[in-house]
Amino acid sequence: MAAKPAETTGGKGSVILVPCHIYIIHDLWRTHLFDLLLGTGPGTGSNKAESSFSSSMAVAADVYKGELTPLQRHVAFFDRNKDGVIYPAETYQGFRAIGAGVTLSAFSSVFINGLLGPKTIPENEKAPAFKLPIYVKNIQKGKHGSDSGVYDANGRFVAEKFEEIFKKHAHTRPDALTGKELKELLKANREPNDFKGWLGGFTEWKMLYSLCKDEKGFLHKDTVRAVYDGSLFEMLERERNAKESTKTK
Repeated sequence: MAAKPAETTGGKGSVILVPCHIYIIHDLWRTHLFDLLLGTGPGTGSNKAESSFSSSMAVAADVYKGELTPLQRHVAFFDRNKDGVIYPAETYQGFRAIGAGVTLSAFSSVFINGLLGPKTIPENEKAPAFKLPIYVKNIQKGKHGSDSGVYDANGRFVAEKFEEIFKKHAHTRPDALTGKELKELLKANREPNDFKGWLGGFTEWKMLYSLCKDEKGFLHKDTVRAVYDGSLFEMLERERNAKESTKTK
């Protein structure tokens, strides 16, 4: 006997009939999504690939034994267990920690790890399918085009390029950017046919603006400076934790 379809209400009072097995598939997808992304589910790679990957993992945390570059500090916040490797689940947790919603955090975890992860894998290593790890040590290899040049090829902070952002695009006030000025910045940074770079830059800046603009729509210079060295993320997490703590009292 066929299962009776479940009824859910759609927009404007409409009724949508959804077969019960759809709910089962949804539950399986929700349960195993991060298994797939982390590579902990079945069939995610050969034993040889797993062994090779484990070997590189053993030394990944060594990045924290020395001084981090500004770019490494920028991403280290998302390495929640400080093992030198950032998995999609950690990216998700990091975005949730700074106040991003579930949908944005989930999208960011797949988009960022999918885009940067393969570029940061150590030479002669291959991560098993679906793990999408980002190696903090090699994050400079993940730099995309059409950016502001504030990080150089080695992940170091270039103060002149940072100041240039506001000299060229902060027209309303010298120490902040409006939404319109941000669009101008993104357009000025575009390199011909660099569609991945355009998307990367757009996503990063729009996300920053959405999370950190003030009540008048200004993205402040000191906020942008803090995101480049990673200190902004820690500050946002502390503020969010403080708010949550206040709510529970």
